[in-house]
Amino acid sequence: MQEFELIPTRGEYLLYFGRIHPEKGTVEAIDVAVRVGVPLTIAGIIQDEGYSTRFVKPRLDGEQIRYIGPVGPDRRVSLLGGAMALLHLVNFDEPFGFSVVEAMACGTPVIVRPRGSMPEIVRDGENGFFVRSVAQAVDAVPAAQAIDRMVVRRSVERRFDSNRMVDDYIAVYHRVVELHRARRLRRVAAPAT
Repeated sequence: MQEFELIPTRGEYLLYFGRIHPEKGTVEAIDVAVRVGVPLTIAGIIQDEGYSTRFVKPRLDGEQIRYIGPVGPDRRVSLLGGAMALLHLVNFDEPFGFSVVEAMACGTPVIVRPRGSMPEIVRDGENGFFVRSVAQAVDAVPAAQAIDRMVVRRSVERRFDSNRMVDDYIAVYHRVVELHRARRLRRVAAPAT
């Protein structure tokens, strides 16, 4: 979490941060931004050129909807932390959303579909909102602006801090060693047949 600093004031744009692909919900993010009248910045690699050419590029205007390409570590915090909300409207059961945790580490609330790992990462109403449609995402944008960015940061600090995760891994390793030791003792103590 140390590399993601809290940006205490919300930005004036929505952010889509991920690969440009139908399963990641790029077009849905564009639809939300257009309907709420808030600029959308799209950052990420183009993974599906056909999808991008047919559905994304025609809607880019450089002002309301702009694509800035992939973003490296040098710009990641300012971009994630500078957004009013991250739109993560995935169309598949994503195993883990790094950009979701990174945005929240910067204090930026997220608007996500409750698919895959999202219900384990996002706490509805605390650090973001679960939505099932573009219409619900549109309604969530003003609500996301009202969330305290420090609360958003703290919600992931506790759960995804590397020190806490290391402690959890060590505890698991200790349990595995103890289970192995107990099994070995049971085998040694078992009467020979």
